[in-house]
Amino acid sequence: MSLFKMFSVAAAVAVVAGASMPAAAFDGWHLDNATAIPGKGSAWDYVSLDAGRGHLFIGRRGAGLQVYDIATHKAIAVVGSTASDSSNGATLMPEFDLGISYNENGTITPFKLSTLEAQPSVKLGEELDATHYDPSTQRIVVNMAAGKDGTELLVLQAPSLKQVGSIKVSTKKPEHAEADGQGNFYMASRDENAVYRINTKDMVVTAQWPTPGCAQTNGLALDAAHHRIFLGCRGSATVKPSFAVMDADNGAILYTAEIGGGNDEVVYDASLKRVFLANGVNAVLNVFEQVDANTYKPLEALGTQAGVRTMAMDHGSKKIYAITAEGSADYAKKITTSVSPYYANTFFDDKFYVLTYSK
Repeated sequence: MSLFKMFSVAAAVAVVAGASMPAAAFDGWHLDNATAIPGKGSAWDYVSLDAGRGHLFIGRRGAGLQVYDIATHKAIAVVGSTASDSSNGATLMPEFDLGISYNENGTITPFKLSTLEAQPSVKLGEELDATHYDPSTQRIVVNMAAGKDGTELLVLQAPSLKQVGSIKVSTKKPEHAEADGQGNFYMASRDENAVYRINTKDMVVTAQWPTPGCAQTNGLALDAAHHRIFLGCRGSATVKPSFAVMDADNGAILYTAEIGGGNDEVVYDASLKRVFLANGVNAVLNVFEQVDANTYKPLEALGTQAGVRTMAMDHGSKKIYAITAEGSADYAKKITTSVSPYYANTFFDDKFYVLTYSK
């Protein structure tokens, strides 16, 4: 079956959140382009976009931090030693012409955004998951591997990348995070069903809010202008996968709605007033309209493909870039059953795709 037929099948069977409710509008989000990147099969995690240069950075773990040119639809580079370091993705700091690949082996790899030239990798610990950037304090927060009593978040100063401190949190599953530009840093906690508010200047936790109706709080995006946090929740045995809206001032949950399973990314576009949630298990991209700060409506649910769970948006062109690969769950290997009993753990050569969506 061709890739495009697979998308058609996925669309036909997608779980459409809020299907019984009348939609306010229909944007018609759809697949524009699917490009295969040659190479050995590999797992992947996050993507980030340097929109000014048209470079999409893809954390392909064993294949490294790959750079994809969105204009030519071609992979143009692998950054430094990130293939052997196993890149999970990149954090971009355009004001310093700086990017860092955050790698599974506990290192970060600094590189120039303008030339893609990499410096030697810097060892921070035995294992790490992701890094996040707060432009207001010019600080980088690093999600290190959890210990028995929680997680140590390392804090680095940009552009020197020198460690200036650390923040201890009780969660063992710190996930997506975003800063509001005022020194507040909001981070999802999957295992605690919670959101942390952290002061990155003083390096202290200022609040920890529960997320009732939102189990396995994972994806997070921020509407700083209206003080709203958008959460992607994977769900549990008793709570369905959901989209939740939180008040960033007091942690109150203002709205919830069902979404597809396996969320790992939430994107907010302020000019469109749209919230997008990519859900890799049910292969659906849920789209919600922000009517006002307290009112949200489901618009559509686009069938995608299994594994489409992380994405980045070009807020100028309004195009969304996502990734996936053809894979299989090999029962002779460990399967991440906490996500799905059929979660792929083996990926085929030359079957990794960059997907472009638009309306």
